[in-house]
Amino acid sequence: MIYPTRMAILLAAAGAPFALLVAVFLPGSWYAGLAWPGAVLLLTALDALLGLRPGQGNATLELPKSASVGATIDATIRVMFTGSSAPGRVEVAVGNDPLLVPAVDDRLLLAIVGKAGLAPLPLTAIRRGTARLDTLWLRWKGGFRLVWKQRRIAQTAAMRILPDVRPVRERGAQIFQRHALQGLIAQIDRGDGAEFESLVEFHSGMDRRAIDWKQSARHQKLHAKEFRTERNNQIVFAVDAGRQMSEPVAGLPRVDRAVAAMLLTAWVALKLGDRVALHAFDSRPRIASGLISGAGGFSELQRLAAGIDYSEDETNYTFALTTLAQRLTRRSMIVLFTEFTDLTSAEFMVRAAARLVEKHLLMVVVLRDEELEALTGARPRTPADVTRAVTAAALLRDRLLVLTRLRHLGVHIVESEYDRVGDRLVSGYIDLKRRNLL
Repeated sequence: MIYPTRMAILLAAAGAPFALLVAVFLPGSWYAGLAWPGAVLLLTALDALLGLRPGQGNATLELPKSASVGATIDATIRVMFTGSSAPGRVEVAVGNDPLLVPAVDDRLLLAIVGKAGLAPLPLTAIRRGTARLDTLWLRWKGGFRLVWKQRRIAQTAAMRILPDVRPVRERGAQIFQRHALQGLIAQIDRGDGAEFESLVEFHSGMDRRAIDWKQSARHQKLHAKEFRTERNNQIVFAVDAGRQMSEPVAGLPRVDRAVAAMLLTAWVALKLGDRVALHAFDSRPRIASGLISGAGGFSELQRLAAGIDYSEDETNYTFALTTLAQRLTRRSMIVLFTEFTDLTSAEFMVRAAARLVEKHLLMVVVLRDEELEALTGARPRTPADVTRAVTAAALLRDRLLVLTRLRHLGVHIVESEYDRVGDRLVSGYIDLKRRNLL
C-alpha cells in the first residue's frame, strides 16, 4: 500500500492560495495556478515509483512461550529488506489482542542498519489465556518523504499467559525462611502439635500439662510427652470467579490477585506436608480438584488455576459452598477468596459461611477497596464530590458490617492491600497452624 504523507498533503494545500491569486489577477491564465499542485503530484508519484517497493520489506514477531499475568515481556521484532538500499528508519505496529497491551506505545520506531533491524516491543499481559498476535504493519517514507510505503504482514505468534507465580519464585523461599528463623515452623513441627511422637525426660520450661504421670512413676523421674503437628491437613482454596472478582484492581482483575496469593500459600502448605485442593465457582462450581500433596504437585495446581475463567455471572454462594461441603469428608480449612458490594449477595454468603463453620475452619480473604477509601478521605470541592463521598462511606459501612458478622460466626478474616495479600494470607495460615486450629 502506498499513500501520501502529511507533508505531501500540506504542500498540496499550500498551493491553493497561489492558484486563487492567479485566478484573480490573471483570469486568462487561470490554468497556471494548477502548476503548484501538479508539481506536488508529480513529485509524489516519483517518490512512490523510486526506491523500495512495499513488497521488498518484511518483518517477523517473536513472543516468549509463556508469561505470568501482570508481567511485562519484550516481543522481538525483526525487520529485513531486499534490494539495493533500505530506509534508515521504519515504523512497526502490531495487531490488538485483549490479553496484551503495549507498555508504552502501539507503534515502534526501528532503526535500520544495513538491510535489517531488531528491536524489543514491551507488552503487558493483563489477563490469562492464550494471546495471539496475527497481524503486523510495516511502513517507511520514500526518499522525498512524500509517500508512505506500507505492508501488512500476517503472523502466527502466540503466547500462553499463566497465573502469576512470581511471588512463589521471588518471595516463597524468603517467607518460608523468615517463619523458620522466627521459630514458627520449628514450633509447628515439634511441640505444638496433636500427634504423640516420643516420651522424653521433663526439663524446666516444658509444658507441665504434657507430663505423663504413669510413666514418671514407673521410671521414678518426670517424663513428658512430646508431640508433633498432625500432617496431611486439608486446605481447600475456594476462588470466587464471578462478576465482581473480574473487575480490575491496579490493572489486574481481582481473581488474578487471588490466584497469585493462593499459589503462594499453597506452595508453603505443600512444603509443610499439608494437602491442598482448588474449588472455583461463579453461578455454579466450575473447577473441583482432588487433594494434591507433595511439593511436586504444585505444577498440577498451577495448571488447574490457569483454567479459572473470567465470568460475568453473579456469584451463587449457596450452590457453590454447599456443593463444596458435601465433597469434604473430614474437617478442612477452607480459604474463600471473594468480593461483595451489596448486602443481598453478602447475606447469602454469611448464611453459607454459618453452615461451613459448624464443621470446618473458614478463612475469608478480601481486598481492601482503596478506591472507596480514597473517595471518603478526599477533600470535597464540588457537590458531586460530597455525593460520591457519602455513597462510598455507606458502601464501606456495609462492608464492615458483613465482615463483623463473619467474625462473630468464627470466620477468620484477611483484609489486605492488593500487593500484600499473599504475605498476609501465608502469615494467617501459619498462625492458625501454630495454634493447632486446623
